[in-house]
Amino acid sequence: NGAASTSTRRAPSERMAAFFSSDWVRGMTITTGWPSAAPFSSPNHFVHYSGRLARELNESEANGALWANQFDNTANRDAHYETTGPEIWEQTGGKLDAFVSAVGSGGTITGVAAYLREQKPDVTIALADPAGASLFNWYTKGEMSGEGSSITEGIGVARITGNLEGFKPDYSYRIEDAEFLPILFDLVRHEGLSVGGSAGVNIAGAVRLARELGPGKTIVTALCDPGSRYSSKLFNAEFLGARGLPTPPWTAGAATPAEAA
Repeated sequence: NGAASTSTRRAPSERMAAFFSSDWVRGMTITTGWPSAAPFSSPNHFVHYSGRLARELNESEANGALWANQFDNTANRDAHYETTGPEIWEQTGGKLDAFVSAVGSGGTITGVAAYLREQKPDVTIALADPAGASLFNWYTKGEMSGEGSSITEGIGVARITGNLEGFKPDYSYRIEDAEFLPILFDLVRHEGLSVGGSAGVNIAGAVRLARELGPGKTIVTALCDPGSRYSSKLFNAEFLGARGLPTPPWTAGAATPAEAA
């Protein structure tokens, strides 16, 4: 995973699960692609398409084909249970009160939650969902529906993936773009950290939870990947201003939301 997201932790586990199940053999061809914007109900949604392609290649290629299926392959969740959760527990000395995460495939939040809840049953787990995604409504209203849209990439789903089955957060938040963007800008200016939109949603969720829980709490989240991957959106004053969103304060001539309107 070139973006260095938390998915880099689950990928080796998915490969090892395939190896030990004899689904993966030396000499296989790796096929990469770029997803379309088709909804999950469409046969051309990238999950369905990649699975179909893997089955076709498995029939036609001499060495067969493997479908990693990161959304529904629970080796994803297991990787975070075995690595990320213990790392958080060890580095905080067990003195943490909460973990907050957005959801892409669901492996990070479910794997970490499973481990931390075993160590500390009263630990708080919170979901941070971007606008347009459906999990906030699912966990708060029982409705798989979303409102609005977001410029974030790689997070926000409209179904219960295999990794999310059986999971329920203690808190759920919907995070609008206008809420997390100023946080990203502040991280660059004051902390020297340039991170992506999913990290911004995570931190905004952590801020929300901190207000709920009150002072003196230790809340952990993940800064998933670098902002350089998304600079054409996140730090592009023209792009953001045209959508009525906050713009980087250091950008010369940056349009304000009011000016863009």
